[in-house]
Amino acid sequence: MSESGTERFDVIVVGGGPGGSVAASFVAMQGNRVLLLEKETFPRYQIGESLALATVLGVCRMLGVGEELRNAGFTVKRGANFRWGASQEPWAFSFTDSLPSPTDQTFSYQVERAKFDNILLRNAERVGVDVRENCAVHDVIADAERVRGVRYVDANGQERTATATIVVDASGNTSRIYRGVAGERQYSDFFRNIALFGYFDGGRRLPPPCDGNIITAAFDSGWFWYIPLRDDLTSVGAVVRRELVAKVQGDKDLALRRLIAECPLISDYLGDAKRVTEGVYGQVRVRKDYSYCADRFWRPGMVLVGDAACFVDPVLSSGVHLATYSALLAARSINSTLAGTVAEDEAFDEFEGRYRREYGNFYEFIVSFYDMHVDESSYFWRARKVINHQGTDLAAFARLISGVSSGDGALVAEDPAASGESEDWDRAMNLRFDPFRAKWGAARWIPGGLPKPGPRPGGLVPSEDGMSWQVRVRATVWTEV
Repeated sequence: MSESGTERFDVIVVGGGPGGSVAASFVAMQGNRVLLLEKETFPRYQIGESLALATVLGVCRMLGVGEELRNAGFTVKRGANFRWGASQEPWAFSFTDSLPSPTDQTFSYQVERAKFDNILLRNAERVGVDVRENCAVHDVIADAERVRGVRYVDANGQERTATATIVVDASGNTSRIYRGVAGERQYSDFFRNIALFGYFDGGRRLPPPCDGNIITAAFDSGWFWYIPLRDDLTSVGAVVRRELVAKVQGDKDLALRRLIAECPLISDYLGDAKRVTEGVYGQVRVRKDYSYCADRFWRPGMVLVGDAACFVDPVLSSGVHLATYSALLAARSINSTLAGTVAEDEAFDEFEGRYRREYGNFYEFIVSFYDMHVDESSYFWRARKVINHQGTDLAAFARLISGVSSGDGALVAEDPAASGESEDWDRAMNLRFDPFRAKWGAARWIPGGLPKPGPRPGGLVPSEDGMSWQVRVRATVWTEV
């Protein structure tokens, strides 16, 4: 491979999935020069097909791709249905339960990720991002002070270097460069599952208007997802505990059929449906769904978003939400840093605090959600405790799964700067949260050091357009103990 000259950008984004495309777009929309490097050529296959409300109602609206999504023919998702817990009867929730004043679009989509991800990547190009596909990043350029850029191999096999003020790693769970920020990933002992999944031609649907809802069904060996992607296409996957790994070994098609037979609800819904055996959906695939969290999410010059930073069990379909929301948070920090309106450490501490809280809420709740000895009312109550919601238990559960429990106004089509945000500000800014113990540590992270009696800065809030941070001064009375 021959050496080529070094190019200079404001920001380099590694990875063209939803996290990378969203981060790159929001930064480019502020007039910054952004390079996005993607190792594959889009459209390409990806799993993670059920979207949270916040992704569509919030992030995609801000990007300006709402109409394109409506015209793409994706299945409308109005909530989710469960056969889960002690109750023998299925139960459900609706996205309309998640917002105090339902808007005209309290629905999301079930998406074929090849089409959805391509919409976001092509939109990034339209807003000015320099998108380069078939370019594999293999290293970061760094010194003792900060990350300065990346080394990559371009589509022609040439070794290239590019430098930037900030590098975004959005290259997912297989990231080769996340250690440029975090030395290690801490893996959860609780969530070490294996997923086996394929696609079926046909399959039953729930009665309208819930016919586009995902069905999540527990059975003795684990749980199933059942996602209606089109009238003639259903995504079906079994998630089993790691001690049952023998059930997914050997002939994968036979293994999936045997697991389906263990779950009467899924077996009944598939009925006479036939597994797709050709094309991109023709394989039965296996994936390790191990939950993890990086030691750090950023260092000077580099930030991790989406699965590069953390991953949580997919039972609540949170993957794309965590990727796109963390990308929005990172973009706010990048835009503020590049504009010189907020110091880099303050901006990215804000990003990390908020992303850890969102990830931690899902992790903490899912731990309790795996308790199969209680009914849905107990899950709803637990959701209210986890997110500290003042409304009903059902509304708390719906807000958590919808991705709007952070109170960030940008995610619910409100004024981002006037959202009211978290009911528990100190909890939101606690960087000592240990998601694998499912509780909050005693130590507090506070901008500028330890608290003193009297008013103090209350952290950062989104700007009016939702694209950056601004300082919020909040009067707080501190009592010495």
